[in-house]
Amino acid sequence: MKRSPSRTVKLDIASRFDMLEMVQTVLTHLSGLAGFDEEATHYMSVAVRESVVNAIKHGNRGDEDRRIAISFALEAGQLEVSVRDEGGGFDPESVPNPTAVENLLKVDGRGIFFMRSFMDDVSYVFPPGGGTVVTMTKRKKG
Repeated sequence: MKRSPSRTVKLDIASRFDMLEMVQTVLTHLSGLAGFDEEATHYMSVAVRESVVNAIKHGNRGDEDRRIAISFALEAGQLEVSVRDEGGGFDPESVPNPTAVENLLKVDGRGIFFMRSFMDDVSYVFPPGGGTVVTMTKRKKG
């Protein structure tokens, strides 16, 4: 299905943690337009925040000259969020399971777990030009 441009918001931000609040504000507004309740919005917010933090920290390695592209697409009963960094990519299957006993006390490593737990679909694409694109979809219940 072709997306209507009027139902898509795109952000292009520097790899800076102080940009997270703006991303959160856009997500909160769009999730309200899509009719998601406060709880669903909260959990989507955690997932999107983790994906942007990963893009800044791991993808772009904190390089403020590198960009992060974020796309929010509203479709019938769902919100799709894509986050693209300019890093070297990674193997999502190689990330240790944060629920494994040996990882329970580690302070990081839960971002992908949160994304997969709080969104209905999470996928990764590694474009030929480099970077990682994480696409997450949340569908309204009922």
